[in-house]
Formats: sequence, C-alpha cells, structure tokens
Amino acid sequence: MLPLVLVLLLILVLFGVGFAAKALWIVAGVLLVLWLLGFVIRRPAGGGTGGRWYRW
Repeated sequence: MLPLVLVLLLILVLFGVGFAAKALWIVAGVLLVLWLLGFVIRRPAGGGTGGRWYRW
C-alpha cells in the first residue's frame, strides 16, 4: 500500500512540475512579445536614445 501511495505522489508531483514549466514558457513568450513591442512602439522620432521606456 505504501509503495502505491508513493508512486501516485511522485506522478502527481511530476505532473505539477510539467504543467508549471509549460505555464512559465507561455508567460515568458508573452513577456518577450511585449518587450519587443515596447522597442517598436516607443521608438523616438529623432532616432536618439532619449525615448527609452525602460530605466537601465
């Protein structure tokens, strides 16, 4: 009985890790698209560096 419970817990943990990893990849993709859109949308008219939308 105990080995069966341990195997089921292991399957549950691995499923949770796989789901979390997939969700993080989706979030990373959305953030990458937003980051790239920020460069396109906020480009200064004169081509200078004064119109940056980030602080670093």
